[in-house]
Amino acid sequence: MQVQALSATVAWLRLERAYAEYGNALRKAFGVTPLQLSILTILAERPALPLAALRKALVMHAATLGQAVDEMRRLELVIVRSNPEDRRARVVAITAKGLEVLETAPKAGPVRLRTQTSDPARLDALTAALTDAVELFGLAPWLPETGDGR
Repeated sequence: MQVQALSATVAWLRLERAYAEYGNALRKAFGVTPLQLSILTILAERPALPLAALRKALVMHAATLGQAVDEMRRLELVIVRSNPEDRRARVVAITAKGLEVLETAPKAGPVRLRTQTSDPARLDALTAALTDAVELFGLAPWLPETGDGR
């Protein structure tokens, strides 16, 4: 094994472990997951958002998003109502309790990029590195837009 491959593997594992620990701490202290914090962040940027638009913004399967939003509704972090323009569609909005969680919870991982100003060159380098990671780790076949979802 190449030394560089081992170093890259260790870096990946550190990232995975740190993100998992962040998720555990977020769940324990605030009762939300990193995904749910991302949803609150997006909802705080708009007064109300159709669930379909939220799904597209997060590039996520409808069932996964639906489960996360339903749990957030039970926790009174969001409200869900019918879209007045299309009764079949649902609109999601953040509540005062959701805003309180958003204001006090630490921001880490992808949600941090929405809330912090960063050097554009570093963001470009991160984008390139993550794009390379998908390819180098052999994960491209499982990308929702191109893969078979095995």
